[in-house]
Amino acid sequence: MEMNRRSLLKFGAVSAAATVAGIAMTGCKDEEAAAPAATPVPAAAAPKAELIGKHTVVVVGGGIGGLTVANNLKKLNKDTDIVIIEKNSTFMSCPVSNTYLGKLKGMSLGSFIFDYAQPVEKHGYSMLQAEVQGIDRDAKVVHTTRGAVGYDVLVLSPGIAYNYEAQFPTWSKEKIAHVQRVAPAALVPGAEHVILERNLSNMDDGDVIITIPSGKFRCPPAPAERASMIATYMKKEDIQGRVIMMSEGGGFAKKGAFLESWKDLFGDRIVYMPNTKAIDVDPAAMTVTVETKEGEGAAVQKTMKYQVLNLIPKNKANPVVEMAGLETTQDTFGKVMMNGCTFQTKTDANVFAVGDVVGHAIPPSGQTAAWAGVQCAKEINARLSGGSYELPVKSAPVTAGNVCFSMVGDNPEEAIMVTHDFSWTGTTIKGKGHVPKSPSGLYRSKGTAKALRDWYRGLMGDLFA
Repeated sequence: MEMNRRSLLKFGAVSAAATVAGIAMTGCKDEEAAAPAATPVPAAAAPKAELIGKHTVVVVGGGIGGLTVANNLKKLNKDTDIVIIEKNSTFMSCPVSNTYLGKLKGMSLGSFIFDYAQPVEKHGYSMLQAEVQGIDRDAKVVHTTRGAVGYDVLVLSPGIAYNYEAQFPTWSKEKIAHVQRVAPAALVPGAEHVILERNLSNMDDGDVIITIPSGKFRCPPAPAERASMIATYMKKEDIQGRVIMMSEGGGFAKKGAFLESWKDLFGDRIVYMPNTKAIDVDPAAMTVTVETKEGEGAAVQKTMKYQVLNLIPKNKANPVVEMAGLETTQDTFGKVMMNGCTFQTKTDANVFAVGDVVGHAIPPSGQTAAWAGVQCAKEINARLSGGSYELPVKSAPVTAGNVCFSMVGDNPEEAIMVTHDFSWTGTTIKGKGHVPKSPSGLYRSKGTAKALRDWYRGLMGDLFA
């Protein structure tokens, strides 16, 4: 069989994916990986294991939030005794990782993987590679696959889990596992990103379908940025087909900016379908059954064919939160209820939380996790020193407390952004978003694309340099 350029590119991409799969399969992440997650164990029924150590501060989750807390606690007081419990041996960044799918210059899978040796050596805390099995808040002990760890202060930064069961209640565990393998959500890095990239490299002409779930989920602009990067890849490789993005609601983050960019850069290659819910998937037939509502009419069902499916199901807080028995919001996600405008949990003064699971009205993003991690470290350090710490000047906003970039095109690279100003009133921390336009009057710009790369380089430098 004659191999054309597309065939050679596919072969090369598969070989590259196989080379890095060994690294990715060990587990790489932003916050703690989503699935398969440990079965929640109530505090009273936590497994009794040998106490292998006790530390002043125990941080669960070595993602952006957890690392920022540990790094900053050590900066504030180098003698603070800290251990991070992390089930993965390596870290992989969620932010900016969609550029790997778009094959942007310099953005290989290796651009997002980091080892923990540098921050451990630089800051002097400990790391335990283990999976949390239970949390006994009365005894102040975290039970892990490596033994029990005592604490004075516990910080939870466990990230998300996928909630296929809530979205597809008739699916068996076997079907969930199969769909997750062949149509990965890729909201947690590692093997899922490798599989999604491989599926794209192997695709023939046809459509890519991306689903946006209802409710809170990690990084709201991620699916739309992914649509942009996949369309960029298809355009480069002359793959005929559409990128169809479905949303259960009528909108999505940075909608106006994305729609403007898509129209200018891709014409009709990217199709947005609002009020459309995936209700079943047939991986063998490569079809997804959806329920969609157009206008004022009744919802109708139809079956759509795909070449690649990026099925993002409902998200929920990592089961570590349930293990801790903390009070959570009464929704499908289960955010941790916080003690006013702090990162201390409402349930337990000895337990703090940062990252995706925080109950404040601030966006889940890498920048927010880093900002929250700094504040949380200041709170804990003040407490350990016998003092107190409050966010400065209540109700005064922190300008651009969160900055979230999304790459939308290549040759030239262009990106859009959203900023959130943070404010607090005594009960909760809130974020007010704004999507700025560039001096040209468009939402996207080459300058924003450069800022994206600079921001990412700075964030990873803070965590790992």
